[in-house]
Amino acid sequence: MEKLENYISLEKLEVVCNSIEEAHGLPNECYLEGGYTKFERKLLFEDKWVVIGVASNLKQKGEAIPFNLLGIPLIILKDKNDKIRVFHNVCSHRGYKLLNEPCKIKNALRCPYHSWAYDLNGKLVSTPHIGGMDKNDADGFVKSRSDLIEVRSYVWLDMIFINISGNQIPFDKYIEPLEKRWSKFWTKEDQNLITHAQDNGYFLLEAKCNWKFAIENYCESYHLPWVHPGLNSYSKLEDHYHIQGLPNRFAGQGTLVYNPRFEGGKIFPNFPNWPSDKEEIAEYVALFPNVMLGIHKDHYYVYWLEPVSYNYTKEHMDIYYVGERAAKSDEYMSLRKQNYEQWHSIQSEDLRIIEGMQDGRQSPAFNGGNFSPVMDNPTHHFNKWVAQELLSTN
Repeated sequence: MEKLENYISLEKLEVVCNSIEEAHGLPNECYLEGGYTKFERKLLFEDKWVVIGVASNLKQKGEAIPFNLLGIPLIILKDKNDKIRVFHNVCSHRGYKLLNEPCKIKNALRCPYHSWAYDLNGKLVSTPHIGGMDKNDADGFVKSRSDLIEVRSYVWLDMIFINISGNQIPFDKYIEPLEKRWSKFWTKEDQNLITHAQDNGYFLLEAKCNWKFAIENYCESYHLPWVHPGLNSYSKLEDHYHIQGLPNRFAGQGTLVYNPRFEGGKIFPNFPNWPSDKEEIAEYVALFPNVMLGIHKDHYYVYWLEPVSYNYTKEHMDIYYVGERAAKSDEYMSLRKQNYEQWHSIQSEDLRIIEGMQDGRQSPAFNGGNFSPVMDNPTHHFNKWVAQELLSTN
């Protein structure tokens, strides 16, 4: 059995876990092509609760979307009870990949190879000629043993989380530390109001870099004056604070001066239970491993990462508002467009930075990075989480 130390120095990983004054960042091997990546896929993606999309993308019963998680083929679908379910995208007969494009399944998902078919619950319902010509059953063959393999999943705040290995604690326990933190801003009633924007509610950015750079950058506000001078003109570096979630599942930053500025002076409706003394607070949290969240008094967003390879990442941004009127009516169309353009501009400004870090990691002289003991705490928090998860197997 291969060992992690064959591909990366365990000593370098242990240094990451030191106090921030003595730590270095993750070593170069964590960002470059090599055998390390298979350990990362297993320990950080298969074994964790990971986001693979948003439920709003499946509007009708029977809608299905294929998704590849670092090479693992999956199917996301909405069953006849409007429940989001995730299955391994492979026929139980000969291992044919069932779905390659989004589609609407009427009654059954049929394999093109030998026409075995599965219903929306993943149950094998049809096996033509399995016992010979015109014999659709066979002695000794039990259909229920060949159902599609379902992946453990959970929908929270419209995000579709999966745990492929099935080894994690229940999701409600997993998310409890962040739920508790954000309960001071909104209630369950508020969360039930979030509605995906009908227009200007989604964009995709393609980053030619490792997915971890996006998380590292999102965790800190240190870069604001130089990378986001427009944003820093009214939400300054000194107006931000750090967020580090225990037990070590999230990190990020918050601002004390959130005050949306839209042409015409019109504003979005707020979450009804958002406290008046916190109206100018917004928080931006990276929930490890691959989703970045933003909560504000008047909107919420999900910025989730689809790692395609060691140096290519798709960044998906989905934007939500408070209720149908704010999210879909013509009354707020101009505001939705302005908010969309603002976030698209801000996130695009980060692209050249995170891609530049990918280029820099080609240097054998780089030690993984030296942290500011004052400004880089959340980023160190994420680096330490990665290192600890990798070391936990040794």
